[in-house]
Amino acid sequence: MSKSLLIGSGVIEAACKTLVTQRMKCSGMRWRNPGGQVILTLRSLIQGDWFDKGWQLLSVTYRAKISGHNDNVIPFPNKIDPK
Repeated sequence: MSKSLLIGSGVIEAACKTLVTQRMKCSGMRWRNPGGQVILTLRSLIQGDWFDKGWQLLSVTYRAKISGHNDNVIPFPNKIDPK
């Protein structure tokens, strides 16, 4: 049974170049492990068309309940209305 998996090094090298090298090795950039890992995780979700599903899992880390007086808060729309 064939699974049609890519085994050629050219395909893997091209994926590494577009996913990692083009973003992480720009002029003047320096990354530590936590920051670099976040960028690579988000970039891989975007390039793999998995961003929406991945963000549902990752965004839990960045959500916090807001308490107190909220008269100055403007709600962020979920979808942009193309009018």
